[in-house]
Amino acid sequence: MTVPVPDLLRPAHLVGPALIGCVLQVGDVALRIVEVEAYEGPDDPASHAWRGPSARNATMFGPAGHLYVYHMHGHYCCNVVCGPAGTPHGVLIRGGEVLTGFEEARTRRPGVPDARLARGPGNLTRTLGITRADDGSPLLTQGRIRLLPGHVPAQVEAGPRVNVSRAYERPWRFTAAGSRGVSAFKAHPNARS
Repeated sequence: MTVPVPDLLRPAHLVGPALIGCVLQVGDVALRIVEVEAYEGPDDPASHAWRGPSARNATMFGPAGHLYVYHMHGHYCCNVVCGPAGTPHGVLIRGGEVLTGFEEARTRRPGVPDARLARGPGNLTRTLGITRADDGSPLLTQGRIRLLPGHVPAQVEAGPRVNVSRAYERPWRFTAAGSRGVSAFKAHPNARS
């Protein structure tokens, strides 16, 4: 069964599970999204937008359907911006399964087994060739980066978010059950509600 691109004007915790199974494509490399986390701005102390707009997170405050790209822990991460403009909601794309463009993906992550090419948010952006220069890219047009319909997974699971110290208990991490593209869960050592 085909899964359409979800309505991105909804809150992130509703968009997140609907993104599982969708396809994210950059050039010849396309992957099925199998792991995401939802973040909801000023109501979510784990969100980059919790303290308000800044040069770094400005894209999150813009219209839905754009990519928010940021640098963290030596790599880039990307979020699908959702919710109405001015409501900084985003869904972090944490893991994927490469569908096409294996040769190009392997050159970006040499020696890594195919099943792990896009496992984890930094590996995913590296596999797709996404950098900070892609911040603000539209996802629903014929641009360089495209969010496309995909296939519904057998089961979507929900649980706590990975390695965040605040509001970690919110069950806003969504995964395709049984996918090898899903990263291991890791609680932050200072996790607190």
